[in-house]
Amino acid sequence: MTVTSIAPPRTTKYKVTGARVLRSEWGKFWSLRSSWITLAVAVFLLVLFGTIASYTYSAGATAAGGPPGASGGDSDAVSLALTGVTFASLAVGVLGVLLSAGEYSTGMIRSTLSAVPRRLPVLWAKAAVIGPIALVLTTLGALAAFGLGSPGLDGESISLSLGDDGVLRSLAGAGLYLGLVAVFGVALGVLLRNSAGAIASLVGILLILPGLASLLPDSWNDTLSPYFPGNAGQAVYALHQSSGALSPGAGIAVFAGWVALALAGAAFRLRRADV
Repeated sequence: MTVTSIAPPRTTKYKVTGARVLRSEWGKFWSLRSSWITLAVAVFLLVLFGTIASYTYSAGATAAGGPPGASGGDSDAVSLALTGVTFASLAVGVLGVLLSAGEYSTGMIRSTLSAVPRRLPVLWAKAAVIGPIALVLTTLGALAAFGLGSPGLDGESISLSLGDDGVLRSLAGAGLYLGLVAVFGVALGVLLRNSAGAIASLVGILLILPGLASLLPDSWNDTLSPYFPGNAGQAVYALHQSSGALSPGAGIAVFAGWVALALAGAAFRLRRADV
């Protein structure tokens, strides 16, 4: 009797590369319905509040007598159009948290890190996916808010056009800031590994911390406050800098530094801690 040997089936080995990890994270991002919904909400809030603030602006109104951004004071057409940046930042920040911390909640992170044993490419890919997406969409939202709100300011002294000095820089700065907020959310999600905790930290750092600065002695407040993440971020898209605030270039450098610090902490924990 002749015994015929059966060759084992051939298996194709795929090398884990940065491009393949990026493609995987891109697919995971767009396969989640929450990604579409949250991005749409962020852009909608940006356009909605900016348009409403422009149409309800009254030169004689006081800050306490009108909606956010609709007071005379130091308002300008750009600040009114970007009234919704705070709300949009919460939306894209939460999306960043869910993109990273959500995998720890579902246990999917084990499969992800089994496929990518070096781990860090996963963090870089998540940041590289959500950052540019948030930047592009929110920049378009800022432009839309400005364009839709401009007719409501016809005849007002604060009316501006896209060609005026600093307008495009401010609108693009809003998109850049929101893109970095999304990356900040990813970093916090990986660092804390808990969606609720990371979202609470995001809100506290961006919104509550600047308010707590008022409890500091005046000399400390004036020195430290401009370097808090939320205040540095606001300097990025402000058309006119208030006294003591950072310039747009310094603001983006400081806020990017905070994001880099959070990413470094997330990378350290991702490499050192078990999942």
